[in-house]
Amino acid sequence: MNATPSSTDHRDHTYGTDHAYGTDRTEPADREGRTVHLDTAGWGTMPAAVRALVADCASREDRYGPHELEEDLEDVLRTEVHERLGALLGVPAADTAVVTDAAGAFDALVSRLAPGRGERVWTTPYESAARLTALYALRDRTRCTVEVVPLREDGDLDLEWMARHIDDDVALVSVVHVPSGCGIVNPVEEIGQILAPHRCVYAVDAAYSAGQLPVDAGRIGCQLLTGDGWRFLRGPYAVGFAFLAPRLRAAFEDAADHRPLPPNAAVAGLNAALAHHTATTATATTDGPAGLAGQGLLPALRAAVEECPGTELIAPGRVQSAILAFRHRDLPAALVRRRLAARGVVLWKTVAQETPLHLPRSGATTALRASLGPDTTPQDIARFGRALREVVREETAGAQRPRPARTLTPAPTPTSALASAPAPVPPAGPRPRPSARRHLTLCPTP
Repeated sequence: MNATPSSTDHRDHTYGTDHAYGTDRTEPADREGRTVHLDTAGWGTMPAAVRALVADCASREDRYGPHELEEDLEDVLRTEVHERLGALLGVPAADTAVVTDAAGAFDALVSRLAPGRGERVWTTPYESAARLTALYALRDRTRCTVEVVPLREDGDLDLEWMARHIDDDVALVSVVHVPSGCGIVNPVEEIGQILAPHRCVYAVDAAYSAGQLPVDAGRIGCQLLTGDGWRFLRGPYAVGFAFLAPRLRAAFEDAADHRPLPPNAAVAGLNAALAHHTATTATATTDGPAGLAGQGLLPALRAAVEECPGTELIAPGRVQSAILAFRHRDLPAALVRRRLAARGVVLWKTVAQETPLHLPRSGATTALRASLGPDTTPQDIARFGRALREVVREETAGAQRPRPARTLTPAPTPTSALASAPAPVPPAGPRPRPSARRHLTLCPTP
């Protein structure tokens, strides 16, 4: 079946995904002159077939209305996308759900949990601000306590601490597989084995791991797993997914009834992106992240950053994903990002409030994040390295260059009438505060 209709009768068009997805369908481009996209973690570029299908759905919805489009997409919305999600996550299709985003799905479930007063909720220093907000709201509503799992000296989670302190007073454990602010891969399967004998709900955030690493909810042993479809899975924005254990389904659906659903066109795009991901990773080897296997690009990316004077890696932990965070000791992250963008290299600037329990304590308030994608090439990494060195060299030289002396124009001689006038008296009271917005960094609550 084609991704775009070949008939003028829209009722003859079916939105299945039986396409030839064995090869990447992105548009050909000049490898030297194209934009180097190193922000797959923020927004993965959609394959051409996925992009065309989403555009076609939007066009049909505009022409015939949303109800007609929903009828055309019935098999995709009710069956096909859930079968693909089940295959991706290693769970029954009936246990999956389509949502707008991972953080919203987590908040929806947590808002329906009711741990007892004094029961414990575990999180980690790598938790996102959105999920922390949901956990703090749970704490305030139920009077449970929120505890942060400590880190080892190398940045890994202290699994021995978890094994010593776990008991049936722990009601919820929230762990991010790969955080947004750095590339560490947390051992979610090992944590699942520690938690398995106990009653707690185990929730895993796979927003930044699904699509680049194997994510098998069955092997992880979690009861909730959430993810976004527009990052490493390279689907459209505003659509994500969740796996829910049967005992959580009723509570989740009760909360989801009061939340917006993703657009039907976005769900169709996610379905096509899942088909593309399955086809392209079926032939990949297993010596690296899915879609990146055998290319050795993460070591090359690290080397490109480390070879630039003044840069510092933010890479805790022993196992790393296709995400690399770094900063420059003297140059603001926002300035470096803008200068790289002007040279055709796209990165993301991450700020402390995105992971408020981690970045501020590491001494960083802002940082740069580079993330690889399945279409990243060694030439892209080399071009990034050259651009980064150029930016640092130019901006460092500019900061050291002496500024020209300012020449002040003499004030005009006042007239006799002005000279005799009394000097203005400043108003009494406190000085008004400027109304301009300033940079805000959130601090973790005690």
